[in-house]
Amino acid sequence: MRRSLDEATLAAVEDHLAATDETLATAYPGDDGSRQPVHTVYVPADLYREGVAAEWGRAARDLLAANGGTDALLDAVGVREDLVADVAARVEDKLLREPVEDLRVDFEDGYGDRGDEDEDRVVAAVVDGLRAELESGTATPFLGIRFKCFERDTRARGLRTVDLFVGRLAAGGALPDGLTLTLPKVTTREQVEAMVMVCERLEHAAGLPSGRLRFEVQVETPQAILGPTGVATVATLVHAGAGRVSGLHYGTYDYSASLGIAAAYQTLDHPAADHAKAVMQLAAAGTGVRLSDGSTNVLPVGEPAQVRAAWANHGRLVRRSLERGYYQGWDMHPGHLPSRFAATYAFYLEGFAPAAARLRAYTHGEKGAVMDEPATARALAWFLRRGVDCGALDAQEVLDRAGTDPGRILGATHHGAARA
Repeated sequence: MRRSLDEATLAAVEDHLAATDETLATAYPGDDGSRQPVHTVYVPADLYREGVAAEWGRAARDLLAANGGTDALLDAVGVREDLVADVAARVEDKLLREPVEDLRVDFEDGYGDRGDEDEDRVVAAVVDGLRAELESGTATPFLGIRFKCFERDTRARGLRTVDLFVGRLAAGGALPDGLTLTLPKVTTREQVEAMVMVCERLEHAAGLPSGRLRFEVQVETPQAILGPTGVATVATLVHAGAGRVSGLHYGTYDYSASLGIAAAYQTLDHPAADHAKAVMQLAAAGTGVRLSDGSTNVLPVGEPAQVRAAWANHGRLVRRSLERGYYQGWDMHPGHLPSRFAATYAFYLEGFAPAAARLRAYTHGEKGAVMDEPATARALAWFLRRGVDCGALDAQEVLDRAGTDPGRILGATHHGAARA
């Protein structure tokens, strides 16, 4: 067949798109396929102690037992009848085995300003407790601290805390793989750039490899969503991190209050929250930066009817977030753990059979009721992989039903893995 494009034209196209190729390769590598926790538990720094995650698990089990057990929980959350036994068994096992996936020791709003001497002492105690848990094998899979923000009034204290924390932790042994630092109340690109500078300096001082320290950005201010020039600031925050930004976390109450929303309506499902999270989702797409929803301040405490109503509310919000592509959230009370895991496990168990069947049909070239494309196959693989990671699904059963390991599909389609 006759061709009209000569070699010079093809070479010109390659030259013209070289910069685009580089941008896609470096700025949009895709997700790396590693585990993402389903929640982050915030514990005020002065209340942290070795074994606090296990204490939360015991408190959650006690609350469950005092309010009708898993039957009452799953009824409140609205778990499908045919899944009740499976979800109940998995929730009970999770609360015993791994009640907290990601622990964040809070030196910011949950701790306050107590003076340098007090905070320095607490930093040392936190590091020593975390190191003891790491050495005993009882640490949560993901852990870290939230320090004070980089606004003028709190910047020096925040820098002092993260400096002392990283230095003492690194001096005591290897840093854990799941270590996360949380930078709150970000409003400008320059604050993220400053955090990159801090990470570089801390790595150098501790003899850590370049890029070892990463951090989450908390989206808690309107300026982080929309800047004065009309730019979606959050997109610039991701790329200002030079590959160090690991997540974008929505801050329910600071963000809502900044917009003047009355306290009674400051919720995860407010239209203003949905707008902010949709912009965050667009900003993070393809970058490998994970998303986390915020928290609810409705606690499962009081009479059994109040507890069950709080479980129902929390379970509904967790399910809503999952359906919208937010696979992580914040939990602020031990009583939130049962409803978090119940809603999460029900979500994955409900979708398991159809997702596995569709992925099997795609990978084996079988005809079915749905004609999936490669992007959807990746989404199916991600769904199954996340379900396995959190304990909702069994890895062997996924392999048997889907006819493939979801990790193989995710690894093959991760841009960084493909280039390597």
